[in-house]
Formats: sequence, C-alpha cells, structure tokens
Amino acid sequence: MSVIAEFTVPASALALSGTLEQTPEMIVEIERVVAHDTDRVMPYFWVRNGDYTKFEAAVRDDPSAQSITKLDEYEDGILYRAEWTQNIESIVYAYLEVGATILEATGRSDKWELRMRFDTEQLVTDFQDYCQQNNIPFELHRLYHPSEPRGGGQYGLSPKQRNALVTALDRGYFDIPRTVSMVVVADEMGISQQSCSKLLRRAHRNLIAHVLTVSHPDDDIITDN
Repeated sequence: MSVIAEFTVPASALALSGTLEQTPEMIVEIERVVAHDTDRVMPYFWVRNGDYTKFEAAVRDDPSAQSITKLDEYEDGILYRAEWTQNIESIVYAYLEVGATILEATGRSDKWELRMRFDTEQLVTDFQDYCQQNNIPFELHRLYHPSEPRGGGQYGLSPKQRNALVTALDRGYFDIPRTVSMVVVADEMGISQQSCSKLLRRAHRNLIAHVLTVSHPDDDIITDN
C-alpha cells in the first residue's frame, strides 16, 4: 500500500535556495517535476508575490538552476519551466533515487514544504536512510496511507483547498442566490481575494478530476501554497 509523507526541509535542501534568499517575498509552488535522467530534472513551477524580473535574474545566477522559460503569465502568478542541476545530495534526487512522487512542494526563503507519495513503506525507510546518509535534514509532520480519512484528501484536495471550499459553503458563497462575495470568504480565511479565488479554482478542478473522470494521475493534481 502506498504511503504519503508530509515534511519540511531547509531551503538549502532543495533547489533555488539562492534565488529565494534574494527574493524572500516570493513563493514558489511546484506544479510537476519531469525527470530526464539521474542528474537532471525539469520542474514546472508557479511564482507569486514579488518582483518577477528580480526573480528571473536571481534564477539565472543560481547554480542549482540552468535555463528558465516563462510559460504562462496571469494576474496572480507566472508559470515557469527550468532545469535543476543541483548536486545529488538533495531532496529532488533523493525522491528520484527511491522512485517517489512529489504531490505538493511550496518553497519560501527559509524552507520547502513537501508532500510525497511512496509506493511502499519500505521506500519511506529508504528515503529516510538516503537523507541521513547525505546529511539532508527534514522534519516529518505526517505519515499516512491515502485510504485513511483525511478530510478531502481522497478526492485530490489539499487541506487548504478543502478549507476554502468548506468556508465558502458555510458562509453562503455557493447559495443561490449567493449571499456573500469572495471578499468575505477571503477575509474569513485571512488571505487575499486572489489567493482565495486560486484555491477555489484548483479545488474545483481536483474534485472534477477525481470524481467525474475515469482516471486522475497525480501529475494532474493542482496544488496550492
């Protein structure tokens, strides 16, 4: 049975630590990671909250990244594709080593928050052993089987997406006619209207993908910060 682990690591344990140090206001959200071989991976990631020109310049000077391409630009963020070349002693290559899947990854100036799926419990042990042998610090917050009740996880929802849906439902956002605006829902959650809109869109997308379609591979799950 597969196992999902939620943990945090220092920013230096993944890629873009130099970039995030220079742009501490930025948030990086990995959408998916494509592995080309054992020493090169290509992530697709969203960047939000800050000076994108400064971020792009910092990435070009960051030894953990090689080439960056802007793919899509929206009001609340930009989607990039890059190539990571960081040395083998990193979380990225630890997960490649054991064949795990990154479901969510959010990077800030001080840390990365990750949620990863392992095919077996033994692979979790292998992952932990690899990190210890290569001096990669990490703090495990939760370890569980995906079949366990998790308040929406079985439908592809992250905790923040589920919270956004439940808050919107409780406050009457989905009522007909609608009794509150998205601004009210966002205020209730303590986030911006743009962030609230993003959470609701992604939650709807993941629900549809997991409930109304025949298959829903993990690579298609849209995560949030």
